[in-house]
Amino acid sequence: MLRIIGAALAASLAFATQAIAADAPSEIKIGTLYASSGRYASISMPVYSSLKLWVEQKNAEGGVFVKAFDKKIPIKLVSYDDQSNTATASTLYNQLVTQDKVDLLVADSGSVLTAPAVAIARDHKMFLFDQTGTGASFFSKDNPYIALMADPVSTVWPKPVADFISHDGPGLGIKKIAILYATNEFTGTQANAFRKFVKESGAPIEIVYDQGVPTETTNYNVIINNISNTNPDAVIHFGYAPNDIAFLRNVQDVGTKFKMLFAIYAGLETELLEKNVGAKGLEHIWTYVPPSELDYPVNFGMNMKDFRAAWTKKYNDGKMEFGFNAVAGYTTALVIEKTLSVATSLDQMELRRAVFSLSGQLKTLDGTFALDETGGQIGELTPLGQLTVDEHDHIKFVSIYPHETATGKPIYPAP
Repeated sequence: MLRIIGAALAASLAFATQAIAADAPSEIKIGTLYASSGRYASISMPVYSSLKLWVEQKNAEGGVFVKAFDKKIPIKLVSYDDQSNTATASTLYNQLVTQDKVDLLVADSGSVLTAPAVAIARDHKMFLFDQTGTGASFFSKDNPYIALMADPVSTVWPKPVADFISHDGPGLGIKKIAILYATNEFTGTQANAFRKFVKESGAPIEIVYDQGVPTETTNYNVIINNISNTNPDAVIHFGYAPNDIAFLRNVQDVGTKFKMLFAIYAGLETELLEKNVGAKGLEHIWTYVPPSELDYPVNFGMNMKDFRAAWTKKYNDGKMEFGFNAVAGYTTALVIEKTLSVATSLDQMELRRAVFSLSGQLKTLDGTFALDETGGQIGELTPLGQLTVDEHDHIKFVSIYPHETATGKPIYPAP
């Protein structure tokens, strides 16, 4: 009798395994957008290129392991070019969900091109793998269909900058600051958070200039003159890469010397800015220290050295710079890979559960992956640093704040 029962159990298990294998899709469809041209191409193409690199690596190994089917399954990357246009992006995100019926939806890079995806994902109850869209409005307790993969939500990202100004600034003579920002979800949120942190600190800091400008701004000469007239001890500029390039070029053209000047992409996309502004134009600029300069220990995926080598081998034509966004795309890929290895189905809420189960556990080349209850990224933090240029015109990062990450002391005021 026991033999009969045992045989029956074995047969049922074998049947179940065959059923799972039979139900397994021939491919896992991951849908995303990229911008090959326009204002956001410089941050979008590195992210997209890293996703493609990961897909090629996994497919060369037979696919990605999917726990729901207990096997490796090849990946199909379904992607369209939104050309940095939000209306086009909205149409294409909708196409990925309703026509292509992708299994996983991944946003384009940056908050501007992520915004249409947030609304569409929520409407269709599709979980959104948000690569770098950090805008505050994306994350709320009543929207379970999103998590930020590869950079801190903008409500916490500028805290090291604000804390340095508030805690160390007065001792250096920083009493008056100017805030300039591009009026979009990404940099507008950063400006709001920075302003809030400084005011709540109670430090003797006066904001003497606080102005938002259109993200499309290309000439800052008048703005620079207006800022200079307020005689600030520090200038904090929140913009996208094209904003930073135009602003820093104009600062050089005008010949203005600010005692302290912060610019986001001087650190996030240093190679891109050096190509467009020059090493001397970046000397003494304050910025975020990217993961490529921090060499985090990893428990999943390639470390920074190996990833950079793989990136350089694949993209060696000089058309695209290696920087923060290249790392962000690969980080997103690793979160997807780990998610598929623990999710018990491809149900969108199960994917969400799997993603959130990685919080505080997954350590990649981008740092520790950690989410708050709304899906905002609160790990993967970037310290405040300053760029220096040696006698060979090589740019180097000096981490300044928090103090426990410091590798040197600030040069203030800038010569």
